[in-house]
Amino acid sequence: MTTYTFDDVAVVMGTYNEEAAIEHVLTDIDRVTDGRAEVVCVDGSSDRTPEVARDHGARVIEQEPQGYGVAVREAVLAPDRPVVVTTDCDDTYPMERLPDFLDAINEGYDVVSGDRLSRGAETMPRVNRLGNQAFALCASALVGRRLHDTTTGMRAYRRDVIEDVTWTENTGLSAELLLRPVMRGYRVREVEIDYDERRGETTLDPLSGGLEIAGSIVRVAGEEWMRRLTADDSRAITRST
Repeated sequence: MTTYTFDDVAVVMGTYNEEAAIEHVLTDIDRVTDGRAEVVCVDGSSDRTPEVARDHGARVIEQEPQGYGVAVREAVLAPDRPVVVTTDCDDTYPMERLPDFLDAINEGYDVVSGDRLSRGAETMPRVNRLGNQAFALCASALVGRRLHDTTTGMRAYRRDVIEDVTWTENTGLSAELLLRPVMRGYRVREVEIDYDERRGETTLDPLSGGLEIAGSIVRVAGEEWMRRLTADDSRAITRST
């Protein structure tokens, strides 16, 4: 089995008006990975976010603002390194845990997902925390496996997982990026992480965004169950002939 190092890692994120936080995130990534990880930002900002990102060595792909999922989908598909790590650009996620995520990939996991909620996520607004807990319980019931945090932005993926799945969601992409690999039998591990208070203002409306995420969870789980049933029917027909 190949053992990956940070020379094989790309850290990717969608950015939108994160001038207050992006420097801190990129500095942490550079420090933890000794500057060896590639960093890709897909940006639709109207402030200095892209300039700050370039000044800190990130590759910036600029596009018109089209939502979270559109930016992150572009970000995960852009690099060609064999391990892709997603994170948010608001300085809430612990970049010092990147070695742990890479270690888990080297242990054979296909997806390593940061679980913010099991440790309490006390810095998260209460309505967001309750909503995210509800999303996790709903997803767990739908996929038949206990999932603790379906909406986290910090995950590591083997590149073949990224390339194998057609990603369809926008606001709900973070949930989709976990649910489809789980339901397709990839080796998925959740690891508990701390969650810090965000820098800058959030651009996601908790009500409308929450409804979109809930809809995405139901839709993605339904599509994956139909995919399984279709595959089972095809195998049954093949055996009978």
